[in-house]
Amino acid sequence: MQAVILAAGLGERLGSLTQNVPKPMIVVDTMPILEHNIIMCKKNGINDILINLHHLPLIIKNYFGDGRKWGVKIQYRFEHNLLGTAGTVFNFIDLLNGPFFVIYGDNYFKYETDLNYFKKFHEDKNSEFTIGLCKVDDVSNSGLAEQDENDRIIRFIEKPKNSGVKIGWVNAGIYYLSPDLFKGYDKVMFDFGLHLIPFLIKSNFNVYGMKLKHRVVAVDTPKLFNKEIYNG
Repeated sequence: MQAVILAAGLGERLGSLTQNVPKPMIVVDTMPILEHNIIMCKKNGINDILINLHHLPLIIKNYFGDGRKWGVKIQYRFEHNLLGTAGTVFNFIDLLNGPFFVIYGDNYFKYETDLNYFKKFHEDKNSEFTIGLCKVDDVSNSGLAEQDENDRIIRFIEKPKNSGVKIGWVNAGIYYLSPDLFKGYDKVMFDFGLHLIPFLIKSNFNVYGMKLKHRVVAVDTPKLFNKEIYNG
């Protein structure tokens, strides 16, 4: 199996924490978040990993190299200009040989995500695009998913500041999909939450959400970072 791990973000909301280190390289539980995610991939039988780079790229590339230390193969692509989360995946399209995972490299899943079960859920639902969902107390900084009784996503709102919804199920930063979904796109900047996912739902593709049973740690601000480090 293959995974594209997104690791190019600037992490601007973290201020000085990401001035000299890429956001996915912030240390949580004794190692960089990105390292946790590579280990999670290996534990789930994903040995072919593609990583995009932009902010301080050599820190990531020098740390992980070709991935052999972790028992995986890592290939990188540098983005001179950020391509967006979906544009990044399109940039790897020539290396993808079948259905694959997308993993947000700055989210910490604590190894508890069973990616093989995730794949089975996708196949059992006859899904074309499956999103991992986690429950949060504040949906305003995430992608809010609304589902029907069969787990199909019928509405997706990226960062719904004024939706009136406070607690809900949001994008956890793991997808499973086929490269075929990118047919017809040009190589331009576009995003999963803002562009591709709403388009797929509107176009009546089978988009499903799998609710994760554990908490996903997203250290998007210094306040959240300190909360996770000092309070767990």
